[in-house]
Amino acid sequence: MAKGFLFDASRCVGCYACVIACKDRNDLQDGSENWRSVERFEFGTYPDVSTISISMSCMHCTSPVCAEVCPGKAIRKRAEDHIVVVDSENCMGCKSCLTVCPFGAPQIAKDGKMHKCNYCLERVGSETEPACARACPFGALHAGPVEELQKISLRGAAKRLVMAMEPSGLVGKR
Repeated sequence: MAKGFLFDASRCVGCYACVIACKDRNDLQDGSENWRSVERFEFGTYPDVSTISISMSCMHCTSPVCAEVCPGKAIRKRAEDHIVVVDSENCMGCKSCLTVCPFGAPQIAKDGKMHKCNYCLERVGSETEPACARACPFGALHAGPVEELQKISLRGAAKRLVMAMEPSGLVGKR
């Protein structure tokens, strides 16, 4: 069963709980690697400026280009759950994966090898939600089977559609 992440930017407040949980779970406190990050974007013009926070990590792509370009075949997609994993022993440190990943997921560690989000597989097992999603206090980050994530996404889209179609003063007052 394919697993993945679902992120709802409308619920993210940029608290960095996901980043801290990832660092803690994976012993990344020295600051050299960030398997998950929160990026903030500003848009608009003064005085109407808004910000949005986006939690980023490896997206465990359907067709991971990082695996395609890896000359050491250190990156592979697991057949049982579609999680993209790295065998650091086979990593040559060539950084080819860095140049092709559109999400900036690969990180070069102090050992010169590539490391990245592994969905917390080595630490908590494949049946447990990753630390980043568990730590999100506002429900902006979900992890699990892709089929369940699609249902969550569709419910959110339906709710936004209904709210957009209701006159602002009548929502919930019928």
